[in-house]
Amino acid sequence: MKRNISVLILSIVLIFSALNTTSCSTREETVSCFPNVPINVVLNLNLPAYYNLQNVNGWIYVNEQESGTRGLIVVRTTTGFKIYDRNAPHLCPDNSTTLEVQNNIKIICPKDGAEWILITGQPTKVAQIAPKTYRYNFDSATGTLSIFD
Repeated sequence: MKRNISVLILSIVLIFSALNTTSCSTREETVSCFPNVPINVVLNLNLPAYYNLQNVNGWIYVNEQESGTRGLIVVRTTTGFKIYDRNAPHLCPDNSTTLEVQNNIKIICPKDGAEWILITGQPTKVAQIAPKTYRYNFDSATGTLSIFD
């Protein structure tokens, strides 16, 4: 009898372990239909077009070559930058799933009303995951922000 209980408990532990490793455990998780395109953008923050990125909470849209399928949202934070993909991370892309900044404090998805905090990317409404983010390197001496995948 004790052996059967031990086997049952071990089976339950193994099942939960397997479920935990296959769930969305990292921030880079998105829906399976999320486009995978190269990101390679270099911005000179000394130029007037990027003036908003000189101050914390400042943000801009980036819509140039190799900035994803719908562009990027670049935000200046207290510790550096956050670079978000403008494709909604929780829906398959269509004409109404391009993320937008609203009231300089949140990111919204026009299709379903999902919301995220602009400065952190934390979901606050509808979506359970944050927007996809990209890595960057900032050279403060030259004012160059390099964004890459």
